[in-house]
Amino acid sequence: MAIKYIPEPFRIKVVEPLRMLTREERETKIEEAKYNVFNLRGEDCYIDLLTDSGTNAMSQNQWGGLMVGDEAYAGANSYFKLVEAGKDIFNYGCIQPVHQGRAAEKVVFPILLEKGKYAISNMFFDTTRAHVELAGARAVDCVVEEAKDPITRAKFKGNMDVEKLEKLINELGPENVGLVVMTVTNNSAGGQPVSIKNMRETSEVCKKYNILLDIDSARFAENAYFIKRDEEGYADKSIKEIVRELFSYGDLFTMSAKKDGIVNMGGLIGVKDADTPLLLPIRANCISYEGFFTYGGLNGRDLEVLSIGLYESIDESYLAYRIGQMEYLAAKLDDAGIAYQSPVGGHGVFIDAKHMFPEIPYYEFPGQTLAIELYKEAGIRACDIGSYMLGNDPDTKKQLKSEFEFTRLAVPRRVYTQAHFDVVADALVAVKERARDIKRGYRITWEPPMLRHFQAHLAPAE
Repeated sequence: MAIKYIPEPFRIKVVEPLRMLTREERETKIEEAKYNVFNLRGEDCYIDLLTDSGTNAMSQNQWGGLMVGDEAYAGANSYFKLVEAGKDIFNYGCIQPVHQGRAAEKVVFPILLEKGKYAISNMFFDTTRAHVELAGARAVDCVVEEAKDPITRAKFKGNMDVEKLEKLINELGPENVGLVVMTVTNNSAGGQPVSIKNMRETSEVCKKYNILLDIDSARFAENAYFIKRDEEGYADKSIKEIVRELFSYGDLFTMSAKKDGIVNMGGLIGVKDADTPLLLPIRANCISYEGFFTYGGLNGRDLEVLSIGLYESIDESYLAYRIGQMEYLAAKLDDAGIAYQSPVGGHGVFIDAKHMFPEIPYYEFPGQTLAIELYKEAGIRACDIGSYMLGNDPDTKKQLKSEFEFTRLAVPRRVYTQAHFDVVADALVAVKERARDIKRGYRITWEPPMLRHFQAHLAPAE
């Protein structure tokens, strides 16, 4: 399927030189990294699609904002600019900066979760699941069934299974469910969006059982774009209007602003009701873990550029280009017969590694295997979103089997061009052509007790 690449709605002013290692050099580097892509040096990666978190290119207005950032310890002018931007876009009464998304979870989750409690989500990502467990609670996924079939093309595959959610609440006991988390877009399910209708229905269930609804909102703008494009009744609404309605159904939000904030560092906590009793413990935890609540672990210049980036992320021409990049790469994969979570999501392309390597069992990590093959093939760094990332059961310590075995190609914002995407597609085609000869994956030789994929050592399975 031919698709036109959407031209960048900007010009490039500053460039960062890249270098391509030889195949032999790359094979040595990944072996030295213990076959863990997180252990590779950034300079040894030609196209770095490990994450879209904090890897974005800032605009000239954001770089200008660095120079006027107010570095006052308390009550900096840049803090008030960020609060005003947050209130304007999300229509929440309280906006609390933190240094990134996992910091927001570290501040909020212990207030609401403890041993014996559960948190239910349309699908938890790695660090969010970890913070649920660190608080003593247990995380339960509740994504719609169609998300579990990558080949099936359906709108809003990131949705919560609302019927299953209510059933789970009753089985676990409403008093034992400390929080429901709606991730937009749904990262672990392939960057798939959540509809307004589904958010509304999820909110109704939460209100029925008096459970707070937290919006994990790292990619809120991309989600809003899908709603505008694909949900009936929203084509003529602005992105900001859609964001406001989407967030009106939540009680609070936690955000890694390193994604749709288009910054290199930053996060937010939002609480709808400014008079909520949650505000005092949130600020207390922020002061303990992050710094005084008016800077939340960020420099004044970080606060300043985030207040600008939030508005740039809801620009419709930018979002059309952003989603268009994913559709361009996905179309090239369609032409090559390479399976991925379809339709393509908002921040990356999630290759179905189980389909690529059908003989590799989940406990030898097909997603990690493909990530390693991509690096060896063309210096492309991607990451596993599958059983390797999911890890071990926190109670039995046995390897969990993921619903998916994806290799995620997460695309930094405003960084790569059409030629880079062509290199990625060609590399995937080259791996596919020799995939039948790759029958074994990798085994773990050492792992830490939590979030192992960041640090684990691996070796080829024998």
